[in-house]
Amino acid sequence: MAKVNLDKVHSGLNFEVKHMMVSKAKGEFQDFDIDFNGDFERLEDASVKATIQVTSIETNNEDRNGHLKSGDFFDAETYPTITFESTDIKKVNDETFEVTGNLTIKDVTKTETFKVEYNGIAKDPMQGNMIAGVDVEGKINREDYGLTWNAALETGGVLIGKDITLRAGFEFVVEA
Repeated sequence: MAKVNLDKVHSGLNFEVKHMMVSKAKGEFQDFDIDFNGDFERLEDASVKATIQVTSIETNNEDRNGHLKSGDFFDAETYPTITFESTDIKKVNDETFEVTGNLTIKDVTKTETFKVEYNGIAKDPMQGNMIAGVDVEGKINREDYGLTWNAALETGGVLIGKDITLRAGFEFVVEA
């Protein structure tokens, strides 16, 4: 089996959440790793484990970053990582898969399923390695993981929605 490494320079892990019931606040995690075991030609037989460093959260607002790292949200000092470990990968068609696994945030583990689009594999003309790419999308309820801080709005509703949309693109170097 070939060795597979995440190309962090060509990968990203983004999220968005409803803000004030009228718009979306967006951010990303800048430090994460994916441990992929398997063959990209048989993804349904593969396994994956993702580890995300909570302190790498970036929303383009230092005050908000600090609040998200605090005990009101992720409590990064006590719970420095978020993990996802696959338990099942189902092939929907040649490009689409459903990856189910255990997502752990703040020591709370829930089963989640994410849609994965396999973008194929190509030879890197600069390095000569094979490169594989996937896009991942899904939604989770932040309150399921103890991320319950909120504030009521004068006009009704709440400051922060509970559904978090996750979008990621991962590029992997497949060494022979």
